[in-house]
Amino acid sequence: MGNSFGQLFQVTTFGESHGAAVGVVVDGCPPRVRVSLEDIQRDLDRRRPGQSSLTSPRAETDTCQILSGLYDGQTLGTPIALLVPNEDARSKDYSEMERTYRPSHADYTYDAKYGIRDHRGGGRTSARETVGRVAAGAIARQLLCQRAGIEVVTYVVRVKDIEASIDSDRVTSAQVEATPTRCPDPQAAERISRLILEAKEKGDSVGGVVECVARNVPVGLGEPVFDRLEADLAKAVISLPASKGFEIGSGFAGTRLYGSEHNDEFYIDETGRVRTRTNNSGGVQGGISNGENIVLRVGFKPTATILREQKTVDKLGQHTTLTARGRHDPCVLPRAVPMVESMVLLVLADHWLRQQAIAGKQADAESFARP
Repeated sequence: MGNSFGQLFQVTTFGESHGAAVGVVVDGCPPRVRVSLEDIQRDLDRRRPGQSSLTSPRAETDTCQILSGLYDGQTLGTPIALLVPNEDARSKDYSEMERTYRPSHADYTYDAKYGIRDHRGGGRTSARETVGRVAAGAIARQLLCQRAGIEVVTYVVRVKDIEASIDSDRVTSAQVEATPTRCPDPQAAERISRLILEAKEKGDSVGGVVECVARNVPVGLGEPVFDRLEADLAKAVISLPASKGFEIGSGFAGTRLYGSEHNDEFYIDETGRVRTRTNNSGGVQGGISNGENIVLRVGFKPTATILREQKTVDKLGQHTTLTARGRHDPCVLPRAVPMVESMVLLVLADHWLRQQAIAGKQADAESFARP
């Protein structure tokens, strides 16, 4: 339960942090989409640990194996299974966590719900689970790029109280990847790097905000009432480990405005297309994409596992203290960028296929109605 996501473009992830492997099964991808292992590996390399001094030093290559669903570089329309072996797990670092609950982690809640848990590296609650999401997102990216021309770019916009200045309409993936912080504002990126390293040196952690922009999204994606596009986007990104907040468009800042200030006025551009002069809606109105850029933000808490002594309790209900061991990110933001991007791609792929199905039914109905 709860391990699958999507309706037509459906993904099911599997595996634990210190198990033999993690992976994903993608079902519903149309046939003849060109996908290469290099495309998938590129996104996995953006997510993997050990990229820089700002991330966890766990030495995983995250080498992806395609088990089914592709032939001669193209999808077959059958389930696509991808596997990534775990190569550098150090389970002994987590021996104390078998009986002691880490503050702000899922240790206690998993024990309370299931009566059993894999304490090694957090088991299935670890960010290691997102390997499958990112691999699936790489396939969704190829589908959306080839069939719909959709582009998704994601970046760090804030860490703690350091705010970047970024134009979401013009930022490029190359600018994002130019720095290990994945913040395309060079001045802010340098300050963010220093802040993360200072937190790491203190055995502490910091959080922040990731912003994502989806461009060239066609009008009409999204379903009433419970499958509104922004509702599915919210569920997708809030399902990520350490995520705590979601905004789209003006978000909470819009609550400070009058309606006359917030409303996006329509106009017809030189091509005859209906546009909005502003984009406070974030590309979605009434739960349906309006053709403008979709702009959303996700807030991530400071990494829960820190290398400082904290008060907690154990499985026997006794008060104790815990100084965590193991290898952890002092800030999840740089590696959260490809995770957020993948979840947005999965939602857009699913809703794009759903809209194609509606368009196909409408065409069939119109054809049947002709004399």
